[in-house]
Amino acid sequence: MHDIRAIRENPDAFDAALARRGDAPVSASVLELDSARRARIQASEAAQAEQNKASKLVGAAKAKGDEAEFQRLRALVAEKKTEVAAMQIEAKDLDAKLTDMLARIANLPAEDVPQGADETENVEVSRWGTPPVLDFDAKEHFEIAGVAGAMDFEMAAKISGSRFVVLRGAVARIHRALAQFMIDTHVDENGLTEVQTPVLVRDEAMYGTDKLPKFGDDSYQTTNGWWLVPTSEVPLTYSVAGDILDAGDLPIRMTAHTLCFRSEAGSAGKDTTGMLRQHQFEKVEMVSITHPDHSDAEQKRMLRCAEDLLERLNIPYRTVILCTGDMGFGARRTYDIEAWLPGQNAYREISSVSTTGDFQARRMNARFRPQGGGKPEFVHTLNGSGLAVGRCLIAVLENGQQADGSVTLPEVLAPYLGGKRVLGADGQLA
Repeated sequence: MHDIRAIRENPDAFDAALARRGDAPVSASVLELDSARRARIQASEAAQAEQNKASKLVGAAKAKGDEAEFQRLRALVAEKKTEVAAMQIEAKDLDAKLTDMLARIANLPAEDVPQGADETENVEVSRWGTPPVLDFDAKEHFEIAGVAGAMDFEMAAKISGSRFVVLRGAVARIHRALAQFMIDTHVDENGLTEVQTPVLVRDEAMYGTDKLPKFGDDSYQTTNGWWLVPTSEVPLTYSVAGDILDAGDLPIRMTAHTLCFRSEAGSAGKDTTGMLRQHQFEKVEMVSITHPDHSDAEQKRMLRCAEDLLERLNIPYRTVILCTGDMGFGARRTYDIEAWLPGQNAYREISSVSTTGDFQARRMNARFRPQGGGKPEFVHTLNGSGLAVGRCLIAVLENGQQADGSVTLPEVLAPYLGGKRVLGADGQLA
């Protein structure tokens, strides 16, 4: 959500920032609606003042026995009361329209975000590891002999339809081990607090984290009104909605491992093979609630937390900063981490780490009280994948694949797999 005062004070700068995203100017429409709303409020307040003044004079006219003046004033009070009620309704309606308009305007990009139209203009900022040189034709994850029997898309389609998967046996265990490894690292070494959140949330939580009203089609809603979370960013971030936090309690750093659900509206035909893009998947999320002065540094810290996981898993990756045209609706700045997938001979996204500034905080009225006193200020919120568990499974399987159909697994997973380091071509751990 945007601060209407900032748009009033510098509409040209606001439109220029939106133009960097490729969005049309909106300040004129916003300010026209804002002006009408303010005019109704001012008129209502003036009529209310007249009503109050007349109400005070009614008693005096009655006491004087001036029946004509008494009746005139009574009629005036009734007229103003009706007028005030009508204008208050109009002002409320205009306020709702203005709020809805502001809620549909994307966040403004930070100054250091590169200009660009789409993902082809994202800028690489770092790279780690060397893609493995294989002396055989690399397979995609679902084609590897040791994996194929345990990754069942046909059964999932029978149960749920397309873009679901059933994992069995050792592959299911590796998937679980990855999530456990991520959570343990975040809690034991990165200073995040583990949180077990609901995966069903109310409208307010989706709205407060900028998923509504614009992107309702991208998520699933139950018949009684709950939403299935697209990511645990929603409940983790919304946990501070309406709060006034003490500055000394910031930053608040949280992590959660949850199921996530996305309808993938508009993505027909994209990555339909394998488990790269699913309607239901698991993700370990990181969320930070910070002081505005520290949010940029916190984003870099979160980025390193995610990158470090891939390094421990020995998965080559590159980190890119998204250009203005590829950045998400609520993001002020986003870094994507892309893991190397030999089966696709390409780097593919495995984590996004974003700062939203006070964009979400304004929507959910999350503030902090400055040290030394003063008016409460909006916090900054950040979120990042640490990591997408299914995509990490894909990267582990494809980078560790061997010519005989087996997979060499990362050493850091051994404690979660009973000390075993290999997924055999027969689908068994050894």
